[in-house]
Amino acid sequence: MTRLNRRQFGLAAVGAGLALALSGAPGQAADPPIKVGSFLSYTGPASFLGDPEKKTIEMEIAKINKAGGINGRKIELIMYDDAGNPERSTSFAKRLIENDKVDVIVGGSTTAIVMTVLPLMEQAGMPFFNLSGSVLPIEPVRKWIFKNAHTDRMSNEKIFAEMKKRGISKIGMISENVGIGKSGHDEALKVKGNYGIDVIADEFYNPRDPDMTAQLTRIKNTPGVQAVVVWGFGQSPAIVTKNYRQLGITAPLYHTHGVATVEFIRLAGEAAEGVRMSAAGVIVADQLPDSDPQKKTMQEFIKSYREVYKDDASAYAGYAYDSLHMTLAAIRRAGTTDKAKVRDEIEKTSGYVGVGGTFHLSPTDHLGIDAQALRMVEVKNGKFVLSE
Repeated sequence: MTRLNRRQFGLAAVGAGLALALSGAPGQAADPPIKVGSFLSYTGPASFLGDPEKKTIEMEIAKINKAGGINGRKIELIMYDDAGNPERSTSFAKRLIENDKVDVIVGGSTTAIVMTVLPLMEQAGMPFFNLSGSVLPIEPVRKWIFKNAHTDRMSNEKIFAEMKKRGISKIGMISENVGIGKSGHDEALKVKGNYGIDVIADEFYNPRDPDMTAQLTRIKNTPGVQAVVVWGFGQSPAIVTKNYRQLGITAPLYHTHGVATVEFIRLAGEAAEGVRMSAAGVIVADQLPDSDPQKKTMQEFIKSYREVYKDDASAYAGYAYDSLHMTLAAIRRAGTTDKAKVRDEIEKTSGYVGVGGTFHLSPTDHLGIDAQALRMVEVKNGKFVLSE
């Protein structure tokens, strides 16, 4: 557990507050800070999600505070590490709401964690921008819940649209039996008919399984399979990829946006060559045409992240960036941290050009983008290459 605001931002905010108080009229109090709460999985099995999210939120808040804050108010960040544990995230969500009395919450690295805390957010009337990869938190629309991360449904739609162009209609699927793997699989079955896709081999695995050869062998032995889609999370998709190559399966292999990271290429090694996947544009930002409305935002963010952390920004870093900035923009427009007014302003977000897309939210859509916000990429010579 870490209270990052107290250590990293608290002294700056207090110092700024004292300066304002001393320079103002006698008895004039400084405006209180805007309290942003967060719980992320920046250690544990989901740290590849939470660590870049944490770094991005810290970096952006420090930058905003240096520039004077929001409407003259500095931002105080209160952040906890749930280590990927839903029970810990529930405890931290309660603490942020009841003890820390934050104004808004940006966080929740995984779908399992976000779904666990949703009732708390709704009961408290807390504006909550979550970072999960599933469509489940925002369908049906929940009054206080928003997200900007590309969804499992969008990822399927992007892949299936490309398959249709390539004349692929009969596929195999291999999916994790829990979390985003299961929800992604289920969303695939809901939308496949829109693209003329027929799933003729359908296999599952446990994310802790050390080998998926048996399931892939059954797919290999199914006549007519033209391509295979993997729905997984963490390290297991790399194991699937290695087993796939070891079995000599020649049908194109597709992965989804959740594993479009350099870590996947590192884990899968040479087996990753030729893998196709839907992905956030940030991983191929320099390859996008100059006419792309997101390119400038992506490049500026990538540059800032690299300067601070000496590392490349991932899609997950981009999700944190967009969530934080859309939330703070709503506070700026509202002119207050009144939760109901901030919630209303988040819902009115329109034309926000972010790292993950150009967002248009509404009372019936708390995401604001569609499958066109994703790109199709392929792994070539150990790097992601835009393939559309």
